[in-house]
Amino acid sequence: MMSWDAKSKWIWVNEKNECDTYGEFVSDFSYEKGKTVLKISVDSNYELYINGEFVNSGQYADFPHYKVYDEFDVTEFCRKGKNRIAIIVWYFGEKSFTYSVGNAALRYELCDESGLLSYSDENVLSRLSKTYRNGLKKLITSQLGFGFSYDASKEDDWKTGELKDFSESYIVSQDLKLFKRTNKKLIIAPKAESKLIKKEKGYYLFDLGREEVGYLTLKVCSEIKQNITVCYGEHIKDGGVRYKIGGRDFSFDITVPAGETGYTNRFRRLGGRYLEIHSEAEIEVLHLSLLPCFYPLDIYKKTFKNELHQKIYDVSVRTLTLCMHEHYEDCPWREQGLYSMDSRNQMLCGYYAFGEYEFPRNNLYLMSKDSRSDGLLPICTPTDWDMVIPSFVLHYFTQVYEYTKYSKDLTLIKEILPKLTSIIKVFTDRISDGLIKNFPQEYYWNFYEWTDKMDGSPHEITKNATDTALNCLLVIALLNMQKICDLLGEKAEYQKLAIEINKKINEKLFDAKKGLYVNSLGTEDISELNNALAILCGAAVGKRAKEICEKLVCENSEITKASLSMVCFKYDALIKTDKEKYAPFIIKSIEKTYQAMLDEDATSFWETEKGESDFSNAGSLCHGWSAMPVYYFNILGEFLN
Repeated sequence: MMSWDAKSKWIWVNEKNECDTYGEFVSDFSYEKGKTVLKISVDSNYELYINGEFVNSGQYADFPHYKVYDEFDVTEFCRKGKNRIAIIVWYFGEKSFTYSVGNAALRYELCDESGLLSYSDENVLSRLSKTYRNGLKKLITSQLGFGFSYDASKEDDWKTGELKDFSESYIVSQDLKLFKRTNKKLIIAPKAESKLIKKEKGYYLFDLGREEVGYLTLKVCSEIKQNITVCYGEHIKDGGVRYKIGGRDFSFDITVPAGETGYTNRFRRLGGRYLEIHSEAEIEVLHLSLLPCFYPLDIYKKTFKNELHQKIYDVSVRTLTLCMHEHYEDCPWREQGLYSMDSRNQMLCGYYAFGEYEFPRNNLYLMSKDSRSDGLLPICTPTDWDMVIPSFVLHYFTQVYEYTKYSKDLTLIKEILPKLTSIIKVFTDRISDGLIKNFPQEYYWNFYEWTDKMDGSPHEITKNATDTALNCLLVIALLNMQKICDLLGEKAEYQKLAIEINKKINEKLFDAKKGLYVNSLGTEDISELNNALAILCGAAVGKRAKEICEKLVCENSEITKASLSMVCFKYDALIKTDKEKYAPFIIKSIEKTYQAMLDEDATSFWETEKGESDFSNAGSLCHGWSAMPVYYFNILGEFLN
């Protein structure tokens, strides 16, 4: 936590907290010489300009009780004499999977070596935006949040010239602790190359050539004032962008005046390969593209003799980079959510692809700052969404231990040990007759993976069942918690409890006739995931583990196959049991799965093997958990051709 000058205050354009509104703030200041630094924090996002020139954007996704600020050098944008700082703040005001609701507010300080040059107080002039449509509340997806509507015909020169309809700002009464951003700001690259591939009356379709993530930028020329709709997506299976899917809407409305209009939006990151415009009348599209944005990284170059292995590895690394911005995200197109299970896979790959630890540490620390009343982690971070995937919470212990193992950094586990302890207690307090039952309330989603009878029912009250996956994952979490305590010199008996639970797993959840573990107590359903987890948690050892592995590598209609997201646990179980024996099988399995995606012109790897047709035609074609070949091609390198 860093100190701020008492003169700067939290401000807004009025006393209201109206959802989906844009505030414009402006203040003039005098500058002589020397280094000039700006500190800024907002709810919810910002674009910053000095003397009309874009400087920076991008509030870190945080919590009101853990409020993060940016600090950066702005000297190059200042000139001797009178200067103007202009800030547009977009207030979301409604929960999503990437946003925890706070008050609409801006706080900033601009300083040189002599002290404050400009700061937020009631003397900063402000207004609601004239160009952005306030209160629209048009969702892209419930996970991602709002889209926008922009009217370029209402632009004026407030960033540099005459001010109209501005008045003193309103002081927001709040005292938030402010923490300096510790991970790097995103790099915004020049616009990606795009190619017009289809043109019809009032319709223009552009191909970026590959999956990109970035900010919308366009320039068009129109003979009349008109509305245009810009859409984006990852494929054109329907002949154009599939931009309306169920209640989702991947489009934005922009009003352009007669003449030439240029517009760039640096508030909302878009993920996809294709962009299209629908216009009311003919227009000339001078350019339509994205400004790619990415987290600054040094990528380890790895060379393979096998051309397919090289292609799979390179596309996996690119998939990984496309899914990391403020934090790791599941998919850049549809959600941009930080899930504990997804990000565990991503972090593990990142240790080999980048050798970088600051980014995953910040992810894990942010997740620890959540403060749900039940003591668990929410479905994503940060969010106010009242939903938990209990199995994903248990994956958090794996990723925390793996971070510590790879980074050799003990400071994180020292800081978050109380959180880890409180989370694990929620689970252990639920143990009955040696095992834990699932969570039946409607705000718990007993999800394990995207396969039949393993995907649970969100928002529905389920029976209080004893699921094998949850118990195995609890054992894995307990074993990782024991390792964490051992590293810190903390006395703990988590391993002892894990051994006791494993005994009960074998007593109650193993089907001796089939030689496999059932999905749940009292059922006969069998899945690869549950049996892989039974090996990984130590319930199945020795001869039993070997026999299970033989069944995992054979075609067996009785066993539900592991999905793309969870097949890593099957691979890990095979490696744990007999690495040399099963390495060729794992490599061939990866080759088959990923070759199929490459054959479909994939430039990033998919959410599931079904691709865009999955989830009622909303399947993502860029998903972080699918980068797992990065990990396996590293640890199985000696077995690659």
